[in-house]
Amino acid sequence: MINAMTDSRTGQEAPDPADDEPPAPALSGPAGDEPPRTSALPEPAPLSRRMLVGEVLVVLALSLGASAISATISFIGAITARVSLSRQTASLITSRADGRPWLDLAWQLYSLAFALVPVVLVVYLLYRSRESHRTMGFDARRPAFDALSGAGLAAAIGAGGLLVYLVSYQLGLTVQVKPSALPENWWTLPVLVLQAAKNGVLEEVIVVGYLLVRLRQLGWSPAAAIALSSVLRAFYHLYQGVGMFFGNLVMGVVFGWFYHRYGRVMPLVVAHTVIDVVAFVGSIYLIGRVDWLPGG
Repeated sequence: MINAMTDSRTGQEAPDPADDEPPAPALSGPAGDEPPRTSALPEPAPLSRRMLVGEVLVVLALSLGASAISATISFIGAITARVSLSRQTASLITSRADGRPWLDLAWQLYSLAFALVPVVLVVYLLYRSRESHRTMGFDARRPAFDALSGAGLAAAIGAGGLLVYLVSYQLGLTVQVKPSALPENWWTLPVLVLQAAKNGVLEEVIVVGYLLVRLRQLGWSPAAAIALSSVLRAFYHLYQGVGMFFGNLVMGVVFGWFYHRYGRVMPLVVAHTVIDVVAFVGSIYLIGRVDWLPGG
């Protein structure tokens, strides 16, 4: 409704007396205070070269870089022992609570879950820099390509790796590798499959996908980045002996080239998972039952 009155003498609208009233004083006290004005948060600064280098070093120190140092110390201990490498054993997956299967299972699941935290970290860091897991091809957009190419890589690398292991063991350059030392339980096979998947995700996402993305952003050439990735992979397998060091070096070169060619880490995750499933599960049924496999 229009709030106006008509002057009877002029026939014109007279102003509303209320319009001449002074404005109400502003309320004082807590109830009348205006909400405080918050300043906008500053935009994150772009990643500098120094920040990228620091980020990579922190990620590696929390994951496979630390494993490389641990494996090197373990190897030094092995080659300075009084027995030859071929008489020593490296067990990859062991019981965490002998004779207590439920507690052992809890420990196995705990180790699986927290071993993947570095993967969560690198995905988070990629999002922080306005990238994502898709930047390194860690997604399910091409399932057929990932499965088929991963299976092919698994067959080639797996067969070659087994040959390197057998020859280097006969030459005394590699320890006896016992993939699984878990006792027989209803959960043994599922845990071994999960361990294999964990290895595939952890190693390929960090040492290939993430590392090669960051090294490219730092201006490294593809050849230099693949070389560093491969050497890192070889060193964190050094505890298995000299033969497996070079076997994993070759694996790193092949996987690094594949990633550079296709820009997807998922086929490498598939390949690594398949290789480890065959090794972990196969060791249960083959070691001690065939003459050509060490450890019987």
